[in-house]
Amino acid sequence: MRTSSLFILAALIAGPALAQTAPLQLFKVVGPRDDVTIGVTAAELDAMGSGPGVERLARKLVADGQVTAWRYTVGRAPDGSTRYGAAGKVAILRNETLRIEPYAAALPVAPPPAN
Repeated sequence: MRTSSLFILAALIAGPALAQTAPLQLFKVVGPRDDVTIGVTAAELDAMGSGPGVERLARKLVADGQVTAWRYTVGRAPDGSTRYGAAGKVAILRNETLRIEPYAAALPVAPPPAN
C-alpha cells in the first residue's frame, strides 16, 4: 500500500515536468489585457535556433514582429477526460506582448491537429 502511494505521489509531482519534455511545449503569453496559452512543437522550436524554448520564441517574435501558434485551452477528450487541446491558430504580435513564460500543464496535452 505504501509503495503504491509513493508511486502515485511521484507521478503527480513529476507529471507537469514530464509534459514539457514531450514533442510540444506550452507557453503563456501575457498581454496588456489578457493572456493566452500557446503550444509550439519541437520541430517549430528547432527551426527557431538554439537555447531554451522561451528564449527562442522571444527571439523569433522580436525578429519577425509576430509568431503564429496553436492556442491551447482546457477541454474534453473524446473519452470524456479533461485535457489541453488546440483551439485554433493565433498570431502573437510583438507590440502586444508583455511577457512570455513556459507553462507546465497539470493535465495531459493533446498534440496539435495535422496540417
